[in-house]
Amino acid sequence: MITTAHTAARPDYLFTPSPERPLRLLAACPAYMPTPLREVPAVADAAGVAAVWVKDETGRMGLGSFKALGGAFAVAQTIIDRAGTSDVTSPPAREAAGTMTFITASAGNHGLSVAAGARVFGARAVIVLSADVAESFAERIRALGAEVMRVPGNYEDSVAAATATAEARGYLLLADGSWPGYIDPPAMVMEGYTVLAGECREQLAEGGVWPTHVFLQAGVGGLAAAVAAHIRTTWPVQPQIVVVEPEAAPCLQQSVAAGRLVRAEGPVSNMGRLDCKDASLIAFEALRCDADVFVTVSDAAALDAAGIYRDAGLATTPSGAAPLAALLAPGRAADLGETARVLLVVSEGQ
Repeated sequence: MITTAHTAARPDYLFTPSPERPLRLLAACPAYMPTPLREVPAVADAAGVAAVWVKDETGRMGLGSFKALGGAFAVAQTIIDRAGTSDVTSPPAREAAGTMTFITASAGNHGLSVAAGARVFGARAVIVLSADVAESFAERIRALGAEVMRVPGNYEDSVAAATATAEARGYLLLADGSWPGYIDPPAMVMEGYTVLAGECREQLAEGGVWPTHVFLQAGVGGLAAAVAAHIRTTWPVQPQIVVVEPEAAPCLQQSVAAGRLVRAEGPVSNMGRLDCKDASLIAFEALRCDADVFVTVSDAAALDAAGIYRDAGLATTPSGAAPLAALLAPGRAADLGETARVLLVVSEGQ
């Protein structure tokens, strides 16, 4: 675990921490509705805290993951920008989309979102999956009309393959991670994720009680950075923000400790959507200012946490349950105190 010297000073974000643009597009989408924010007393009792709210992304827009907010928005916004129109359904936008092929590497959910966006808005999508991504994701992506490209190795190998293929074939690379010289497309993906934080803000404001702590899972860090930035810039009550990574892939924690991006080394984790060895540059620059604490959880703890959620009626994976695993870690409740009110994100369905 490491802590940061978080202050009220805002970083110079490399993305837009507001859901205004994605919400304008989503207003015309019949599949969009805010996901539930559930209070789960059984989980609060197990954690020894006063309250636990769970932002339940398991049903998000029929794709079952918060990722539905990012890739599809970035596809639509890219088409709008190229066509010079504000209406993604207009003839100029449709004509532009028909000439565009989006390509991305994915651990599963981001690929589903990009594939869905490409299908809806009339573009083509190629999704690169490494050998360790379940074939069930490949089948779902193909069902959305996208091409699946399988490559050997791990997630980082699929990112390299997608980047090389984009350069060789003139495709539009739409990664959810960023690196020097590659900023704008992943910034749009993260902008889409701020919708989740904006929904939380409205849902919490209705009750008038705010979390004292927010636990956010991180792979490359896009979700955590987007939600944290929206919290820091708009929420009237500021919580402690805890970033949670697998023990096998603490790329953000190690990068923050080093003061620069470093690659994490470790075995394959059962938290497949979080098992990323390279942090996103955009996320790193934001989270080293916005987050208070970086922690890791074991595969066993994440699996146990998924079981606790299952008993509470929430079906998710170890990736989705990682924040709960961090909350339930020995000594954590004592650190937080019995009056703590905690917000967790269940990022995907099972």
